[in-house]
Amino acid sequence: MYQALLTKKYLTRKVMPMLAMAAVMLSVATILITWSVMGGFLKTLVESGKTLIGDVAIVWPNVGFAHYDELIDRLEADELIDAATPTIETFGLIQLPDDRIELISIKGIDASSYSSVTDFADTMWWKPLTEPTSKDYDREDIRLDSELADIFKNTQDNGVSMTRPNPNTGNIEPAGVIGIEVTGLNYRTIWGGYVPQSPNRALADGSSEFVDVFMPRDGTVGLTILALDSEGHPIDPVTRTIPIANEFQSGLYEVDQGTIFVPLDIIQRMLRLDEAKKVQRVRDDENPFAIEVDPVTGEIGPKMREVIGIDPARVTTVLVRGAEGAELEEIRQRVRDVYAEFAEAHAGEVPNEFDMRNQIKTWEDLNRTMISAVKKETGLVLFIFGIVSFTTVFLVLAIFWSMATEKTKDIGILRALGASTPGIAWLWIRYGASIGIVGSLTGTAIGYWVVLNINAIHDWMGRTFGLVIWDPRQYYFVEIPSEVDPDKAVIVFVVGVLTCVLGAAIPALHSARMDPVKALRFE
Repeated sequence: MYQALLTKKYLTRKVMPMLAMAAVMLSVATILITWSVMGGFLKTLVESGKTLIGDVAIVWPNVGFAHYDELIDRLEADELIDAATPTIETFGLIQLPDDRIELISIKGIDASSYSSVTDFADTMWWKPLTEPTSKDYDREDIRLDSELADIFKNTQDNGVSMTRPNPNTGNIEPAGVIGIEVTGLNYRTIWGGYVPQSPNRALADGSSEFVDVFMPRDGTVGLTILALDSEGHPIDPVTRTIPIANEFQSGLYEVDQGTIFVPLDIIQRMLRLDEAKKVQRVRDDENPFAIEVDPVTGEIGPKMREVIGIDPARVTTVLVRGAEGAELEEIRQRVRDVYAEFAEAHAGEVPNEFDMRNQIKTWEDLNRTMISAVKKETGLVLFIFGIVSFTTVFLVLAIFWSMATEKTKDIGILRALGASTPGIAWLWIRYGASIGIVGSLTGTAIGYWVVLNINAIHDWMGRTFGLVIWDPRQYYFVEIPSEVDPDKAVIVFVVGVLTCVLGAAIPALHSARMDPVKALRFE
C-alpha cells in the first residue's frame, strides 16, 4: 500500500520522470535506427553481391581455361550443385552515344545458362510493372502504363536472351545489357524511376534534330578491349559496336555504374579466347618470311604453317549455384573435388588442382573487401552510439538521485510508518523500470516506424527542403536499407529497460539505507 502511495503522491513529478523517459526514448530510437540501417547495409551488400555471382566461382583470369563445357557437365552431374555457367570477366573502354569514353567492367555471359545460376533476369530495369515502386506515390512510373506493357515485355525478354531486332533490317542480332547508371542518359525522377532523356542535337546548318537516346530501343555502344595471346601477353586492341537490349539494376551502385554484359561468344572472339587452329611454330633455322605459290590459284603469299591441332575455346570464370539448403563451404569443397577430377583428366591442358585451389572462391570471398569495410563501419558506428547512449544511465542516475534527495523527508515519513528497507529500494527500482519500459517501448516504436519509412522521409525532405542526404554514388546502394530485425528491436528494448533499472539502482540503495530520524530532520 505504501508503495503505491509513495509512487502516486510523494515521488510523482511531471518534469523529472518525463526527462528520464525522453532520454531513454531518444537513445533507444537512435540505436535501433542506426543498428537497423547499418545492418541493412551489410544485408543489402550481401544480397547484391550474390545477385550476379551465384554461390561459388572458379576463376583463372586473363588466359582462362579450356574444356569448360566438360567441367560444367561434371559440376551439374553432382547432386550438391544445381547449375553452372561459363563467363569471361575483363576490362575495357566503352564509347557512349554522346561520344564519352569510360573505363568499364565487361562480363561475357552465356544467356541461356547465366540466369539459372544468378538473379540476372530479375535485374532487368525496363520491364512491365503491375504495382508501383515504393517511391512512386503518384503512379508516375512509365512502366505501369498498360499501353506500353507489350513494349516493356519485349524489352525484358530481349535483355534476358541478350538479343535485339535490328531497327533497319528486323533481323535478330546479339546485344548487350548495360548498367542503368553507366550512360547517364536516363533522368532519375523523384519517385526513384528513370525516364529516357531525348535531347536535341545541333546540325551543321544551325538547326537541331530530336534524338531519342532510349538505350534498349536502338542504342549502341562501342567496346574496345586489349586482346591477349594464349600466354596472356597483350596483342592488339579490338573494337566492336554492341547493340543494347536492356539496362539492369542490381541495387549496388558500384556495379550499376560500371558494368556491361555481352554475349560470351563475342567477347571470346574479341579476346581471342575462341576456338582456333594450332599451327606449327617457326623453327629457328626457318625463314619466318618465307612465301609459297598456291597450287590451285597460283597466288603468291606467306607460307602456310601446318595445322597440328585445335586450340579449344576458353573462359576466365565458371559460376556455380549450389543446391537449396547446402552450406556454402560444403559447395566450395564439392566444386574443388569435381575440378580436381577434371584437371586430372586434362593434365597439361588446364590449370592443375594445386594452382586452382585458391582460385575457387565463394561469393563472400569475391566481395570480402567491401563486406569487411561495411562490417567495420557498422561496428564503429554502433560503438560510438553505444557510448553516447550509455550517458542515459548517468542521466537517469542524476534524475533519480535528485528525486531521492528532494524526497528525503517523505521517505523518512514512510520509514517511520513502517516501510521496510527492501520495500523502499524495490520501489525506486520499480519506478525506474516503469520509466524504462514506457521510454523503451516508445523509442522502439518510433525507431521501427522511422526505419520502415526512412526512404519516404528522405524523399519528403528532398521535395520539401531540397535536402539530399543519401547519395548512391557515395553509399553504393540505390536506397537506404529499410528493414528492422525483430531480434534487434527486442535487444534494444531490453537494454533500454535495464539501463533505467541500473540508473535507479544507486538512488534505490541510498534511499533504502536512509536513517528515518535523520530523514525527518532533513531540510
